[in-house]
Amino acid sequence: MRAAFLANPPDAYVLAGVRTPAALAPELALVPDREGLVQLDVFIVENAIAGLTPHGETNHPLPRLDLDGALVLPGLVDAHTHLDKAFIWARRPNPDGSFAGALAAADADRQARWTAADLARRMDFALRCAHAHGTVALRTHLDCIGPQTAISWPVLAELREQWADRIALQAVALLPVEQALDDRAFQPVLESVIRQRGVLGAFTYMSADLDAGLERLFAAAERHDLDLDFHVDETLDPGAHALARIAGTALRRRFQGRILVGHCCSLARQPPEEVDRTLDLVARAGISVAALPMCNLYLQDRAPARTPRQRGVTLLHEMRARGIPVMVASDNVRDPFYAYGDFDLIEVYREATRIAHLDHPFAEWPDIVTARPATALGLDGAGLLATGAPADLSLFRARSLGELLSRPQSDRLVLRAGRSIDTTPPDPAELDELMGEP
Repeated sequence: MRAAFLANPPDAYVLAGVRTPAALAPELALVPDREGLVQLDVFIVENAIAGLTPHGETNHPLPRLDLDGALVLPGLVDAHTHLDKAFIWARRPNPDGSFAGALAAADADRQARWTAADLARRMDFALRCAHAHGTVALRTHLDCIGPQTAISWPVLAELREQWADRIALQAVALLPVEQALDDRAFQPVLESVIRQRGVLGAFTYMSADLDAGLERLFAAAERHDLDLDFHVDETLDPGAHALARIAGTALRRRFQGRILVGHCCSLARQPPEEVDRTLDLVARAGISVAALPMCNLYLQDRAPARTPRQRGVTLLHEMRARGIPVMVASDNVRDPFYAYGDFDLIEVYREATRIAHLDHPFAEWPDIVTARPATALGLDGAGLLATGAPADLSLFRARSLGELLSRPQSDRLVLRAGRSIDTTPPDPAELDELMGEP
């Protein structure tokens, strides 16, 4: 019944009796249940949410779909992905599952295969996956090494225009931090970011050039009013402290833009006093953190014929306790850095809950794929159920977070402008012709 109704709904109707996390419907001051959920009626008029009321409180003449406590979430926001690498596994697998193997395989594939046509096909495929699963906004990192900058950013610009009415697409320049010190290599990247209204970023590691590279990146961001996004401490080495260096630089310079950092794996290996010092700096600097637990579990502490001991998942609970905005994201999908995935943020949230114990209670965590990443990406009002917001929703048979996290939710309904869309992900066979010899 619900599928038929939502496939061709009236111009105005009510989703009656749905449940949602209280934190995602802040305009209603309702007492949540033990999972942090509230039950409400959602009024949808001309493609937007026209109002929210406690369930059953208001009599109205509009057509209604009674959903008996089914869970609804606002549009999902994926804050850290790599569309340019996505879906190359079949032609360039990681030879041993290691981080070094991933770097070598991805570099070889980029140099040999990343033409504009190849990127456009794979990136569009990835966006169709994300769209089918309920994502409304997505940030991708783009490798900006050598000639790749001039190839990738025009493809991004074209895709952003094509997808403007379905997914808000952002892009981050990804380069080694020391590249910022080389004017000939850095200037074309900076110009592309400025021209395409992108985000400036780098992957950081402990080197002699780290502080100087950070200074150059922060200065460029300040000069051109850009936000920053860094890959940080993606290692189990407890001596990796780039996160603290980034936070210290932001505080010293009084940086006013947004800063998002990803990974931060080494933090879990450091002594408590070092962790406390670093997290205090991060909180004071207003930095947001994207954890990528599925990719990090795939790569970290991998050795042949040995069960991994050290998992490298960053300290989400400790960060949240300090008020640091945290989120999880898809990261790499079907490429040498992560052999699996499908740009499904419900899968990411489900697995992150199990990996990082984001439960007991559940209540604090559903915003890590909705409101938190939306704020970090500067998407005001996204990731929430709110009057005036687009009726872009995901509707599940699950009636609780426990039920949501217990199954893949492959039968979810995704609404765009109040109408259900086709949630069939694209067939991987579409990319078969890209997987053979160049």
